Amino acid sequence: MSGIDLEAEYNNRARVPEHPAIIEGWARDAAAYRTENPPKVIHYGESERQIIDLFPADGTVATVAFIHGGYWQGLAPSFFSHLARGLNAHGLTVGLIGYDLCPAVRVGDIIEQVRRATARLAAETGRSVVASGHSAGGHLAACLLATDWARYGAPEALVRSAYAISGVFDLEPLIQVSQNAALRLDEAEARAVSPVHWTPPPGIVLDAAVGALESSEFLRQSRLIAEVWGRAGVTVRYDEIAGTNHFTVVAPLADPASPMTRRVAALATA
Repeated sequence: MSGIDLEAEYNNRARVPEHPAIIEGWARDAAAYRTENPPKVIHYGESERQIIDLFPADGTVATVAFIHGGYWQGLAPSFFSHLARGLNAHGLTVGLIGYDLCPAVRVGDIIEQVRRATARLAAETGRSVVASGHSAGGHLAACLLATDWARYGAPEALVRSAYAISGVFDLEPLIQVSQNAALRLDEAEARAVSPVHWTPPPGIVLDAAVGALESSEFLRQSRLIAEVWGRAGVTVRYDEIAGTNHFTVVAPLADPASPMTRRVAALATA
């Protein structure tokens, strides 16, 4: 990694100066969709952030979990309600998962919370789950694939596919960037919470999507998990979403006709 400016590579807000307007747009569109389709709020833990915003639909196939980003230290499900629109139009129930944030908790704690939330979501809907997520949520979606669900009182095949958008799957480079002030990762912990170092179970499917305009490190992160897990026998797909950066890459989920929405719907109906 010598010679790479990791701070520049992993500081997406600095790379995309217009990000405040994009995030404001998320909040505005999400509020409008919640007004149109008020979610059922499910509390799966003790803190106020441990919630699932459930947007039901009439279909009978797998539920889709969406996990928000924010470098494990920001944002909330309420910024992303509108992303349920595309999948709801395909008859898919969507649960947007919230979790406690660093530095109040550690990344490993967040992984455990999201696992508990996913088991709760499956119990609520009576269906298996397709995991999806953006940025930190992409990392967490991959973590859900490599989970021993018996520990959570859930069926072994609870999560068999995931659509991870712009995830970080090897957290060791983050030790050297400013975001680590909140994450507090050292080498051992960073490696322990990096799914690229885990042994994935057989028979799973992972799509690693990333914005084509993102940094070389974010492109590498998605290629890396696809290559490493692919060699381990996982059915993988690496996809660069043309014309999108770290913030705009997730927008297609709001569109029922987008290739991204259709792909997640296909994973849910497979």
